[in-house]
Amino acid sequence: MLKIFPLTLFLMIFVAPGNAQKIPAAKIDNYVKAEMRKQQIPGISLAILRNGKIVLLRSYGLANIEHRVPVKPETVFQSGSIGKQFTAAAVMILVQDGKLSLDDHLAKFFPDVPASWSNITVRHLLNHTSGLGDYPPEIELQRTYTEEQMFAAFKRAPLQFAPGTGWDYSNAGYATLGFLIRKVTGKFYGDFLEERIFRPLGMTTARVISEADIIPNRAAGYRLVDGRLKNPEWVSPTTNSTADGSLYLTVLDLAKWDAALFTDSLLQPTSRELIWTQTRLENGRLKPYGFGWHTNVIHHHRLVFHGGAWQGFKSSIVRVLDDRTTIIFLANSWATNDFKLTRGLLAVLYTPFALPPVEPIPDNESKLSALARRVLLDLSKGTINSDLVTPELRQQLTPEKLKQLSDKINAVSLPVAVIHLSELTESREANGLRIHKYLLTDIGESLSATVTFTKENKIARVELSEL
Repeated sequence: MLKIFPLTLFLMIFVAPGNAQKIPAAKIDNYVKAEMRKQQIPGISLAILRNGKIVLLRSYGLANIEHRVPVKPETVFQSGSIGKQFTAAAVMILVQDGKLSLDDHLAKFFPDVPASWSNITVRHLLNHTSGLGDYPPEIELQRTYTEEQMFAAFKRAPLQFAPGTGWDYSNAGYATLGFLIRKVTGKFYGDFLEERIFRPLGMTTARVISEADIIPNRAAGYRLVDGRLKNPEWVSPTTNSTADGSLYLTVLDLAKWDAALFTDSLLQPTSRELIWTQTRLENGRLKPYGFGWHTNVIHHHRLVFHGGAWQGFKSSIVRVLDDRTTIIFLANSWATNDFKLTRGLLAVLYTPFALPPVEPIPDNESKLSALARRVLLDLSKGTINSDLVTPELRQQLTPEKLKQLSDKINAVSLPVAVIHLSELTESREANGLRIHKYLLTDIGESLSATVTFTKENKIARVELSEL
């Protein structure tokens, strides 16, 4: 296993005068450094802001392991899906400009969309209720596509549900918003972001990803393979430049973005309220997601937040609206448990967010854990693969039981991310069965999933409980 460098050697510190007493800096340092050791995270850039002003700025560890380059505030990381909030803001700017409406149908701009898309609106794309889902299997991340070719692949894929009737986190939907921005403005969405958001806000290092260009202070991303840090797998330039989260950002860029969200300089008050308003499905149920932001009241605090994951990087931004406090971090390891790290940072400032006193243990049966995660993902969608479970469990999983389990899993912010980041906390045998417990950590709560396996590696039981 690669030895993790001494974190204190590369720790850079900034505390704004007059605010240090309000931020428990030592607790934050201790927590972040401990998690970096546990999770083998090479580097993290962190900022805490109050009223749009930086009150704590931290740089931990290495931006590049091979060259031993330390992280600094100017280090450039990849955004992952926190880039979606910039795509959403760009669309809202076009709404403010009168160039489109949230209730415009996609067919107004793309007349050749399938008949099943006829009811998809701009709003559906923004709040993940279009039915598009993730990229279709035919899209290979290592291949080069034109926007037209990628959009054609989206149009060939069946919808997950009728627009407005369900919610499914949709990277394809946000990539489509990028195509829409070009259609309306005649410009690549990244150029539109530069013109209308990055340049006006002074976000001087924010831009769309480019491996070809020389990018000063660019961090390297990493992944964990069998406990060893590796470079990420390569993806093509076109799949690395779509509007679902393909940006370069520094923590200083994001600080300027946070400051702008306290003013009317970019988005009007009605636009800001819309992006942070929960989505109401056609059946009346609410989903705590707006336009490019999760939005919810958790432990009596109104939060808007989002995480990102892409090419060896993880990112997070959480804004406590009633307290005008923001926490931002950028990390260069795909294995970073961004939900846990975000919640742990929140807990330093707001004790009700405290993580449960449960520590993960080494997972020596990764194939079983992969099976458990696969079944949990199926359950989040209200389905089950009979080949993965015992006949007895399949019989017990009535439609009502499936719905109960689905509702429990979908109460978390983003089931896909939380399930993939689940940690093994207990492993034991009883009566010839293996019993594993997994901790699923969300921003405001934690779920414990107890999964029982037979000798034939079939799942015999799944129990979910809140911690």
